[in-house]
Amino acid sequence: MSGRLQSKVALVTAAGQGIGRAIAESFIAEGAIVIATDLADDKLDGLKAKQRRKLDVRSPREIEALARDLRRDFGALDILVNCAGYVHQGTVLDCGDKDWDFSFDLNVKSMHRMIKTLLPAMVEKKSGSIINISSAVSSIRGVPNRYAYGATKAAVIGLSKAVAADFIKQGIRCNAICPGTIESPSLDERVAALSKETGRSIEAVEKDFVARQPMGRLGRPEEVAALALFLASDEASYITGQAHLVDGGMAL
Repeated sequence: MSGRLQSKVALVTAAGQGIGRAIAESFIAEGAIVIATDLADDKLDGLKAKQRRKLDVRSPREIEALARDLRRDFGALDILVNCAGYVHQGTVLDCGDKDWDFSFDLNVKSMHRMIKTLLPAMVEKKSGSIINISSAVSSIRGVPNRYAYGATKAAVIGLSKAVAADFIKQGIRCNAICPGTIESPSLDERVAALSKETGRSIEAVEKDFVARQPMGRLGRPEEVAALALFLASDEASYITGQAHLVDGGMAL
């Protein structure tokens, strides 16, 4: 099937790499008008988006400026995908107030800011699909050394359900995607950090990440993007307020 998002206006945060990049590319391939943002805008090079834009999702000023430009250039969004996130490693004993506050600011409050600023135009249009990237590590499953991360991703599920419930009558759908362990530059950085911290080899640390996936392999960003594409499309018009797993059986 092609043209599943033909002429739909979609904004994707953290579109420079990993899951965000794969989602942006899949949307473009299906005809969407994509506004791709990232804090590191050089990572957006080569992405054939309608607009590539530097955006700090922790900055209300930058988000408000983006919203003004979007209204001027496109009117309302059809699709908003919130991908920006951070993985804090450690237990409650390793998590200081700064770690906790930063994790929630980037992983949860950034979505609150984006939705609160961009949702009104969707409500005026009486249609829109919001997709928030959560995780299997959340209210769905706890894993060791993901205390702050799991708490934030559980909050993302709650946030998504609340938005869905509040705006279902106005034509807005809001869903969360909950990936398992996905191949990405972010994962590579965490593997390298754990290797350095523990003195174990890169290969040994990677093997541990694979071992917690019942399918015996890591997921690919494109597999998450396929689910995002479905949820963004009219094929998912009867689906809202759900946490959708794409986790290789991690939550079994």
